[in-house]
Parts: sequence; structure tokens; C-alpha cells
Amino acid sequence: MTMTLLLIFGVFLITLFLNIPIAMGLGIAGLTVVLVEDAVPLSFLIQTTFGSSDSFPLLAIPFFILAGEIMSTGGIARRLIDFVQNIVGSITGSLGLITIIASLIFAAISGSGAATVASIGAITIPYMLKNGYSKPYAASIAASAGTLGPIIPPSITFILYGVMASVSIGDMFIAGLIPGLLMATALVVINYIISKKEGFGGAKNVGEKISFWKSLNEAKWALLAPVIILGGIYGGIVTPTEAAVIAVVYSLIVSVFIYKEFKLNQLLDVFLRATTVSGTIMIFVSTASFFGKVLALKQIPQYIAGVIADFTTNPIIILLLINIFLLIVGAFMETVAAILLFVPLLLPIVLPLGIDPIHFGIIVCLNLALGLITPPLGLNIFIASNIARIRFEQSLKYFIPIFTTLLIVLLIVTFIPQVSLFLPNLLSK
Repeated sequence: MTMTLLLIFGVFLITLFLNIPIAMGLGIAGLTVVLVEDAVPLSFLIQTTFGSSDSFPLLAIPFFILAGEIMSTGGIARRLIDFVQNIVGSITGSLGLITIIASLIFAAISGSGAATVASIGAITIPYMLKNGYSKPYAASIAASAGTLGPIIPPSITFILYGVMASVSIGDMFIAGLIPGLLMATALVVINYIISKKEGFGGAKNVGEKISFWKSLNEAKWALLAPVIILGGIYGGIVTPTEAAVIAVVYSLIVSVFIYKEFKLNQLLDVFLRATTVSGTIMIFVSTASFFGKVLALKQIPQYIAGVIADFTTNPIIILLLINIFLLIVGAFMETVAAILLFVPLLLPIVLPLGIDPIHFGIIVCLNLALGLITPPLGLNIFIASNIARIRFEQSLKYFIPIFTTLLIVLLIVTFIPQVSLFLPNLLSK
């Protein structure tokens, strides 16, 4: 068992050092064990990689990605910001608050952290800079607000976790509501504290001022999107995959025929961007599923669980160790790869402790969401820094208190299960 463990993870680490893409590295590592130990026929690779992609729930991912791309291009994000600006007004830190609330709403449409930062941050960061906000803070708050993307349903990471852990994706969506709102509240509080200290005021230079009712009228179609998507899922009318298809059709109709900002000649570029992201994820799914199957066949998750059980059976300590481990993983590995690689390893450790797999899924996804703002990978912080035209290191002054605030939320979610389980339990009665 120890030799198999060293072989599979040793080969995987070698592929990382050789700068081989992670998806390919997972396949190579799993294939090495199959060839060296003759554990299963070689055809197992083809069967597993193809079979894992042939999944109806996974179809939701490319459709949500496509919907997010269409909404970003079609003027929906800008109208959301105009509407939120009218609600918030010019209080202390209002532009940071606008960024957080707009990201919260957009996350309920796109399901992606990077898409949320790119769409909302591209508009609000220049606004913040024009109104005297420092570049490092503008980048930090926009990147941090983007962490709501993987937690507020419909979430791509929840879909992946649901497939890997064989739990209801609808339950995962419901369970993410309170943690997501808790994260948003924490960001609002830290935004106010920092803005008060630094003297970041309200919005004075953000373009033409429009009335509340006009902004509501302009944004009503954008605000309807999460209601239709989430209402359809929670009402049992559609599955998450069907809701994703509806999101694409709805966003096209609104962007092309109502807002009239999306031209049909832009469709090819949008499809190409969405296809590139979706294709990358599906390759990850295929090779990671093969890797996970090899681990399961060799009983490596049970072996690791036994090692940890010999060290401690205290669920509090084990959850703390898992949190630390996932925070480190999230700093160095893409979210998709981390979920597909480590969920099959970690679930056998926590399930015997009586930890609900839905609750554990929220813990995993929240940890990896924080990885989006943690260097060296930190995709969100790099996107926001590029928009603000600064090096990501310059944002560390503000990044540390924001990250600490979100860590407190992580601990609350980890050790108070009802934060995640209250709504699923309530709706199941």
C-alpha cells in the first residue's frame, strides 16, 4: 500500500515539476500504477475517462459558463451595478459595497468566481480609482467579492462536488445560501472598517446619475435571471442542468432583443471562450475520475483514513487539519483539479466521523474559494490586479485583513454545521 501511494503521488509530483498540465499529470500517474502493478486492464482507462464525462449533471457546467459569458458581454453586469449604486448611495465605502452586492447578484447567475471578478470588477475598479480609492484596495475588494461565485448557487464547484460525492446538487445549492450570505456580510463589514479608516467615500464620478426607478426598470431583466434559475431549481420545476440551459436562452433573449448590446457577430467569440473553459474542465473530470478510481481500487483513501485515525479520532482536530490542507492546496492548485483529486480521498475520512457530506461539501468549496485570492495561483487577485494595473503583491496591505475576515467565516461554517444544513433540513421536512 505504501509503495502504491509513493508511486502514484510521486509520478504526479514529477509531472508537476516537468510543467505537464495537471489534467494530464493525473492521467499519467494513474496509468503508471495500472501498468506497473497490473491492477486492471488497460481498457479501464478508456472506459473510466469516457464514462465520467457521460453525465447529465455535468452538462450544467458548460451551459452556466456560456450564460455567464453572454451576460458579461450583453450589458447585464453594468445594469446590475447601476441599480445597486442607486440603493447604496454615497455612504462610506459605497463603491466597495456596490462591488460586493453586484458580485453577489452576478454570482447567482454565472456560478463562477473568475467570471464574477472579470464582469463586475472591470466596471467597478475604474469607478473606484476615479473616486480616490487606492489601486490595491480596489483590486483586493473586487477579487474578494469574486469568492462569492463558487459559493452562491448555482455554483460550478457545487456541481462538481455533487457528482464526485454522489450527493444532490440541488441540496448543495440550497446549503450554500446561508454561507454565501455570511461571506457577503463579512465583506460588507470589513469594507466599511477599511473605508472608514482610509477615508474612501461615496460615488461622485461614476457617469450619468439616473433615478432609482429608472435603474430598477433597466435592471429588472437582469434581476429576474437568478429568480428564474434558482426558483426553477428549488421549486422542483427543473433540474440544475435544465436551469443552465434556460439561463443561456434567457441571457441571449435579454442581451440581444431587450438590451440590444449583444450583437450576433459576437456569438462566435463568446462560444469559443466558453468552449475553451468547458473543455478544460471536462478533461480534468475525465482524468481525475480515472485517477480516483485507481485510488479506490488500491484502497488508498481507506489507508489514509486509517493513518489519520491512528493519529486522532477527534473530529474538531481532523476538520482543522483538513481546512489547513485545503487552504494550502487552493493556493497552488486550480479549484476544479482540487475537488476532483481530493474529494475521493477526504470523504472516507470524514464520513465515519458522522460529518454530513453536504456540510463537508460546503467546507471544501469554501476553502477552495479562498484559494482564488491566495497567491501564488490566486486567479481572482490576478484578474483584479490586471484590471487595476498593479502587481498583485501591492494589494497585500488590504488583502490580509479581508482574508482574515473570510477565514473567520470558514471556521463558523466548519464548526457550526447548521449554517450549511439548516435550509436543506428545513426543506426536506
